[in-house]
Amino acid sequence: MATAKKATTATAAPAKKRTPNAAFMKPLTPSPALAAVVGSEPLPRTEIISKLWVYIKAHKLQDAANKRMINADAKLKEVFGKPQVSMFEMAGLIGKHVK
Repeated sequence: MATAKKATTATAAPAKKRTPNAAFMKPLTPSPALAAVVGSEPLPRTEIISKLWVYIKAHKLQDAANKRMINADAKLKEVFGKPQVSMFEMAGLIGKHVK
């Protein structure tokens, strides 16, 4: 009798589909310093981060000893404001360069 009760409650609540947040999909215009890396056309925040990672990997800017750290070249130093940042603080620093 207890097993039948468990089965009905499990099937009664279907999983809700997750909807994307509209704030992440809103196209943002990059600053001139950021546009030198990702391009000047308006892009969603997610695409800006993706293009940054393509640039970082293409120019081998990840630190060899600690892959979580990114060594900035001349273009990225203008965006980040310092010679090395962690991948976690990168998204926060990008926020200052988009409108």
